[in-house]
Amino acid sequence: MSFTVWLEGSALAVWTRESGSIWAYPTILTLHTVGLGIVVGANAVVDFRLLGFVPRLPVPSLTPLFGFMWFGLVVNVVTGVVLFIAEATTRATQPVFYIKLTLIGLALVNTKLIQTAMFRDPALFESSIIPQRDKRLAAMSLLLWIGAITAGRLMAYV
Repeated sequence: MSFTVWLEGSALAVWTRESGSIWAYPTILTLHTVGLGIVVGANAVVDFRLLGFVPRLPVPSLTPLFGFMWFGLVVNVVTGVVLFIAEATTRATQPVFYIKLTLIGLALVNTKLIQTAMFRDPALFESSIIPQRDKRLAAMSLLLWIGAITAGRLMAYV
């Protein structure tokens, strides 16, 4: 625990946690939420299309959304690290924090599998028939992100 105590005592952690500035905790948390909206929102658009919603929308046209997803992830990683160090001793002892990280990791692997499938054979996705494997990946993606968001919210209460 000494490492987490050291983290929590760092200048950045103290400023984030104790500053009255709007640029501290409120802005970092807002950016974290926006990043999450970008990651999960872009994922949801791809997932719902693969599940058969808006069948006239060409699946290959969704490939630019992956750039937004990875940008949102970078925002979330940076802001998430800052939010973690601000309360490191508490967060490091919360099982729900590790559940959240695990679900995010699994969701990212799942997203990469979907992205690889879409780039591997774009012609396959030009038809209106989406392979069952990819539909399962899309459904799993939605479930993993819902779980990660739920775990993240529970961190404030558990």
